[in-house]
Amino acid sequence: MPRLSPIAFSLALLTLSGGALADLKIGVIASSTGPTAVVGIPQKNTVALLPGEIAGHRVEYVVLDDASDPTNAVTGVKKLLAEHKVDALVGPTTTPAALAILDFVAESRTPLVTTVGSSAVVQPMDDKKRWVFKTTQNDDLIAEAVLAHMTAAGIKTLGFIGFNDPYGENWYKVFAPMAEKAGLKLVASERFNRTDQSVTGQVLKLIAAKPDAVFIAATGGPAVLPQAGLLEKGFKGKVYQTHGVATNDFIKLGGKTVEGTLMAGGPMLVADDLPAANPIKAVAQGYVKAYEAKYGAGSMSTFGANTWDAGLLLQKAIPVALKAAKPGTPEFRAALRDALEQSKEVVGAQGVFTMNAQNHNGMDQRARVMMTVKGGKWVLLKD
Repeated sequence: MPRLSPIAFSLALLTLSGGALADLKIGVIASSTGPTAVVGIPQKNTVALLPGEIAGHRVEYVVLDDASDPTNAVTGVKKLLAEHKVDALVGPTTTPAALAILDFVAESRTPLVTTVGSSAVVQPMDDKKRWVFKTTQNDDLIAEAVLAHMTAAGIKTLGFIGFNDPYGENWYKVFAPMAEKAGLKLVASERFNRTDQSVTGQVLKLIAAKPDAVFIAATGGPAVLPQAGLLEKGFKGKVYQTHGVATNDFIKLGGKTVEGTLMAGGPMLVADDLPAANPIKAVAQGYVKAYEAKYGAGSMSTFGANTWDAGLLLQKAIPVALKAAKPGTPEFRAALRDALEQSKEVVGAQGVFTMNAQNHNGMDQRARVMMTVKGGKWVLLKD
């Protein structure tokens, strides 16, 4: 296993008061450097907004950077479990990292509230995944909304390009059969790596298949690459992205090349456009206000909101677990897992969570809206 440099693997202790011992410890893994930093930085930043006290107990957040590398994520989780003896974990940023740490989470019997996109970390449920909960929409929930929009738009044929890793492959596994069932024909399927500098070959194959639309299954900055390539080569069809690009930084990186992008994603990104009666609106606006007050206007991100919602779930579950055991014990961690699984109608910035033994995501149609990039910003698409 490679030795980590101080830059690649940074450690920050965020405590209620300097040097004080905390009653509760929560470990956080986020990719604040590397190819996925555009996703991981707002997740790391959001930790500073989480409460320093829950149910009268001081909380310490131990934040590690995995530099967008699953191997580093494993090293970090081992450190959090063995040295810091955390009561719960939040993160990591990427699906490959989440899958890599799954064995260690289950073996230590420590609840993980993950912020990754792929449903593979919580489905199908088994003895390992019963310790994992998820604050991002499952792929099928997003795909359902995307395909409904495609069908309404008269799209008949599709091209698919995704990451050559568990994120892209799980999306294909979910999306392809759903598209077929919806009566859409998949005429081309391509892959690329997160670190690729060019996808010209894949783009040319997609265009040659003459699809009505292209669906890109990627996250963060790398998701811009195939879309920019399609525009450069003259593609005139619609381009859809996953909720892995639900951030203003995607627009900043892509500029005019991502204008018109279509996406189903969490409501936080277009909170101001939501109806006043939507219970998510106030929570989402509260998160945006807190984040931008600390980090600047326009800096908020869906990915940070996933960490915020992880914090909200823990804030609801921890008081319940405290009735059963003291922090720092196996009994407390087990009680916390049980309390998370019993979460009911917890309103977050990204959706409303109702968990059960077979569903550790707990989000429904309220957790997604269709939006587009218009005039350099995300805008809600009205029905």
